[in-house]
Amino acid sequence: MADVLFKGTPAHTIGELPKVGSTAPDFKLTNGDLNEVSLADFKGKKKLLSIAHSLDTGTCASATKHFNDFAKAHPDVVVLVVTADLPFAQARFCTGEGISNVITLSMMRDKHFAKDYGVLLTDSPIAGLAARATLVLDENDKILYTQLGPEITVEPNYEPAFAALK
Repeated sequence: MADVLFKGTPAHTIGELPKVGSTAPDFKLTNGDLNEVSLADFKGKKKLLSIAHSLDTGTCASATKHFNDFAKAHPDVVVLVVTADLPFAQARFCTGEGISNVITLSMMRDKHFAKDYGVLLTDSPIAGLAARATLVLDENDKILYTQLGPEITVEPNYEPAFAALK
C-alpha cells in the first residue's frame, strides 16, 4: 500500500507501482470506440502512461494537455491517458480542448488495471478511482520510470518521465 494525499488528507492505494525494470502488467481497457484494448495493441512502441482519476478536474485536464503537447512533438511515443471516465466524456473533453495526440482509455468495465498497477484508491472521498501516476515503458513493455503523485491534486513532475523516453 502506498500513501498519497488528496487535498492534504492521507489516502491509500491498494498496492505499489510495478518496479522499474519489470515487465508492465497487461491490461484490458476501453477505448473511445468501446473496444477492449490491451498493452499488446501498442507492441513495439515506447509508451507513456498517464494514470489519473478523472479528466473532469483541473489538474488531470492540465496534465493531459501537457502530455498531448509532448506527444505531438514525439510521434514515436504513444501516450495513453487512463482514467475512470466514460469514453464519451473522454472524447468530449479531448474534442473541446483540441487534444488529438494522446489515446484516452477508460477503466469503466473493471478495476483490474488500477489494482494491477497498484493505484486503486482504497479510501478518501475518491476511493475506487486511481491515484495519479506516470509510467514509461520501452518497446518491449519494460518499465523504465515510475512516479506516484504524492498529492493527487498536483500535476506530475514531467521532466523525469520525458527524460526516460530519450
